[in-house]
Amino acid sequence: MLDMLQKGLLTGLGVALITREKVMEATRNLVEEGKITAEEAEELANDLLDEGRRQWKEMQGKITTAVRSGFETLDIGSHQDFRELQERFDNLEKRFTLLEDRLPAVEGDEASGD
Repeated sequence: MLDMLQKGLLTGLGVALITREKVMEATRNLVEEGKITAEEAEELANDLLDEGRRQWKEMQGKITTAVRSGFETLDIGSHQDFRELQERFDNLEKRFTLLEDRLPAVEGDEASGD
């Protein structure tokens, strides 16, 4: 009987978005109606919450996969890619400045105002 009730509640409550308060309310109502005992209600509540957490994690994984797939399709780099490119750019800029400092000044490059 608990399995049937659990399946019905899981379907009705949208288990991944279930809150502890909703579970407690639903199981309390079942106890008040005399359909299950307080011990069964506690077991059912724990099972529902565990299943909700499991499904939430599963849903998060699917969302993460979908978002990553979308970024790959759009050919957009990750934040890590951006940081690596920024670091390479900074290093190249430093090297360019060092090379500029080594080169003799070329006539016309100086803004002497003459």
